[in-house]
Amino acid sequence: MSVVIRPAVRTDAQQILTFITELAEYERARHEVLATLQDIERSLFDEHSTVQCLIGERDGRAIGFAVYFQSYSTWLGRSGIYLEDLYITPDQRGDGAGKQMLRYIAREAVAHGWGRLEWSVLDWNEPAIKFYESLGAQPQDEWVRYRLEGEQLQAFARDGLPV
Repeated sequence: MSVVIRPAVRTDAQQILTFITELAEYERARHEVLATLQDIERSLFDEHSTVQCLIGERDGRAIGFAVYFQSYSTWLGRSGIYLEDLYITPDQRGDGAGKQMLRYIAREAVAHGWGRLEWSVLDWNEPAIKFYESLGAQPQDEWVRYRLEGEQLQAFARDGLPV
């Protein structure tokens, strides 16, 4: 069954937030979702947004979403895409919807002459890892991702010192 993939619009914001929450629950991190409906509307749909969002639909019903943004590689000297989230509802998985959405994004990267499409996956998420590897994606085991957020980010920005 085919999936209709379209750019998200402001009226999709509540559905997007619902998908974000479902994904966070699956990833055992529901408590980390701080985004509000207004945050989603502003960050995805205001005039100067640098983020893209797609909605996947089957029979007129939203079944998933993807959020991504332009990245840059100094080594390639070209832009790329970083996929922040790709989510398909559990009852719609295994029918090619995720692959179609990822291919849509890959075609955008190729059309713009961008050098790569990257994303992260939790190391315990075996179904996602198998899915991505079935597409030919390669894990980047030599890179360790770091993050400053919340109070640590505030303290470092203010004082240059860890909390």
